[in-house]
Amino acid sequence: MKGLLKGLATTAKMLARRSHTAQYPHTEPVLPERSRGVVALLEDNCTSCMLCARECPSWCIYIDSHKEETPPETEGGRARSHNVLDQFDIDFSLCMYCGICIEVCPFDALFWAPDYAYAEGDIRNLLHGKERLGTWMKNVPESTWPKNYSGYVEAPTPSVAAEQDGVQAQPSTRESTPPEAHQPQARQPEAGETGAGEG
Repeated sequence: MKGLLKGLATTAKMLARRSHTAQYPHTEPVLPERSRGVVALLEDNCTSCMLCARECPSWCIYIDSHKEETPPETEGGRARSHNVLDQFDIDFSLCMYCGICIEVCPFDALFWAPDYAYAEGDIRNLLHGKERLGTWMKNVPESTWPKNYSGYVEAPTPSVAAEQDGVQAQPSTRESTPPEAHQPQARQPEAGETGAGEG
């Protein structure tokens, strides 16, 4: 009986306290600056060294690149080859959020961003490419930025980029050729020739 009364007293004490339940998603939680939310990619710093993909314990990073040559800066110099990143995908359905890829990157191309609301209804949509990984750089804490990095700049849309370059789409002025013009013409018999059915 004594234990029952003690339990009821504890329940009554908790009922008098204010609830700490956050009504998510109407009220978003305040997370620490360096929360392990999602891995962000700074594409300009990536050299396709494949170190992050090799060290990943869950093999959730996929990288593809090709080599290009840079012409010499001075006359008589030697052309240098460098890797150009074609594909950088992370499958967050396999990621363990261990942070090994970020720790081993020697060129400061991967960072933690505090984003957390990127759930998907289909598990296949958790495979994100370099474009999506790059957009998360805008929320990376400034205290973790590498040198000579001034913050995320959103890439302009193709129409905006064309206007900035002074290039506007011009309507085609070439007249369309009717289909009859492309059909072969029947050969006309020359003088002195007779048809196959003539005697």
